[in-house]
Amino acid sequence: MASASTSRPGNSAASRIATAAATISSDNESLMTDIRKSLNIFKSIAVDLEKEGDADKVKKLDGMVLELLGTFQDLAHFSVALKSMGNNYQPSDQPTDFRKILEGEVAKLKASSQSAPESDPLYRQFKEAIWNVHHAGEIMPGEEQEDLVMTSTQVNVLNVTCPLTGKPVVDLVDPVRCVECKHIYEKEPVMHYIRTKKPQPRCPVAGCPKILQTGKVTCDPLLRIDLEELRSAETAAVQNNVIEDFTALDDD
Repeated sequence: MASASTSRPGNSAASRIATAAATISSDNESLMTDIRKSLNIFKSIAVDLEKEGDADKVKKLDGMVLELLGTFQDLAHFSVALKSMGNNYQPSDQPTDFRKILEGEVAKLKASSQSAPESDPLYRQFKEAIWNVHHAGEIMPGEEQEDLVMTSTQVNVLNVTCPLTGKPVVDLVDPVRCVECKHIYEKEPVMHYIRTKKPQPRCPVAGCPKILQTGKVTCDPLLRIDLEELRSAETAAVQNNVIEDFTALDDD
């Protein structure tokens, strides 16, 4: 992308910029999806290596996972920044430094998230999968008792229902997620909420202090993947409960 270009007034210029940003963002999100799949593969390989007692290779995979997660986070910030720039671009008579705008958006996103790869839920899932090979049901070192609800199959969804409609997030027609607090909503109700609650539309999830902005409530690159994983986890839980019920009947 050129670092600077002269923008022309008019909706056509803004439309072209928005289209270009969306195209690049889509390509970027495809790469993110591939990284997400790779992380799951690495997790499976690490579990097998742990079963074989090959601690050195498990450690190497651990480092590779952290490196991938760092790249993953950078790509996520880049994708959101691209969309924000494309949606908010306004033509003017002055040259527009798109590189500077994009770098500024990325910097703001990184500052607001302040999350290291080591604190990413995907890394925790990786570590738990390895830990459970020999210590299933035990507390991982450094974990508190209340954190035991986390499992290696848990997905990255903070709220299971939309706080505005009450619908399960897996049933939302047009789901969006806040870039800053990561809560999920149905798009049209939350956009209406933001418009009517100005100037300080606080996130409607109880206890969340974040202020919602239209440019930062989007269908982020992995939202639909996270929701699909949640659907799969819920289906598996139902199937397990059915099996347990039949087992209990047999015992009786």
